[in-house]
Amino acid sequence: MRFTKQTFVTAFALFSLFFGAGNLIFPAFLGYNAGDGWFLVAVGFLLSAVVIPILAIIGHAKLQGTMMDFAKKVSPVFALIYCLIVYAISIALPSPRTASVTYEMAIQPYFELSSWGLSTIYFILVLVFVLNRSKILDIIGKFLTPGILIILGAIICIGLFGEYEPMRVSTYTSNLTSGILEGYQTFDAIGGVLVGGVLVISLGLKGVSGKERQGIIAKAGLLAGLGFVLMYVGLIALGALNSGTLVVENRTDLLNQLSFNTLGAMGRSALGVLVSLACFTTAVGIVTGTADFFKGLFNESKLAYSSTAVISCVLGIVMGQFDVHYIVEVAIPALMFIYPITIVLILLNVLPEQYASERVFKAVVITTILFSLPDFLSTIGLATSVQSIKDILPLGHITLGWLLPSIIAFVVSNLIPKTK
Repeated sequence: MRFTKQTFVTAFALFSLFFGAGNLIFPAFLGYNAGDGWFLVAVGFLLSAVVIPILAIIGHAKLQGTMMDFAKKVSPVFALIYCLIVYAISIALPSPRTASVTYEMAIQPYFELSSWGLSTIYFILVLVFVLNRSKILDIIGKFLTPGILIILGAIICIGLFGEYEPMRVSTYTSNLTSGILEGYQTFDAIGGVLVGGVLVISLGLKGVSGKERQGIIAKAGLLAGLGFVLMYVGLIALGALNSGTLVVENRTDLLNQLSFNTLGAMGRSALGVLVSLACFTTAVGIVTGTADFFKGLFNESKLAYSSTAVISCVLGIVMGQFDVHYIVEVAIPALMFIYPITIVLILLNVLPEQYASERVFKAVVITTILFSLPDFLSTIGLATSVQSIKDILPLGHITLGWLLPSIIAFVVSNLIPKTK
């Protein structure tokens, strides 16, 4: 397997576009709570935060299209509605969250700058990168990602060789499923569907086309996936090692202490730089993907691209004023609704054509929507009303009640003989 310079640059860019503040905060705290059960937690987290997103990238490499192509086999109308929901969620929640996290962890402790001021400067810079999108892969891949890798690598490598008290017993009922569900919070499955289209278009603007582009994206996805595995396992293991030594209340506090204990007095400053870089690249990827989508809807209109980018950044400034905890809580209902649909769409798109016909797509997606509704409704104040339904569904008690019915729908729709 041959890896070109463009493959590595694209892999660096892909890693950076995925790796946001949530990816830093969630793994370490997950390991901290898991303690001696950190390995199974890591497996679950890698399934939902690495395997599924990278499969989305491979799916894009296969389709060589936009996010609309991911859902078009269900129906064109469904594909449009799905895309509108995903992009609305993306610019309203994870994108503003990057500014909020940057402010709380990298700006507020050191500078006398209001959240309004930071968000305004932050999203102006995001807008500059998005409007110069032909250079986005080179700029992000060559300069920002290495900074993330160096700082985070130092924290993990130094921390893993420290001396700690014995790890505590896991606080989770099921380590594997807890890891899977925590991986939802990274938004990376949605990010994979969104960012994959950015890679296809960006490489096209660089003159890369056809089979070569498909190979570059697939190989870059595998390289980025390896980077994710190393980083996530390192952070989860580091959190677990500190579970019997440190006493912390939240994710941010743990990450601050880990950076201080490993990098000394300059640890907090290094963490601030890391968070800023990770958040910024994620915001650029989200806004670029959203602008690309609306540009395609309006006949490749440059005005549509620019207008969408401006609107997304203005919304980012406004929503970025809320604190991180509030944005994370607001995101839960949206995740419980859109994530199961996104996961099945990704899996169906990477399967061979003979197992993923239009009939299979429709059967599986409709089943997933129906059986994920109880999980969604329970997060918007109707938990009591739907609890009896969740109790009946296999895996319903761990908010995976949609999984087995979707698998059955897939098998049955493939076994039923085709009719004209």
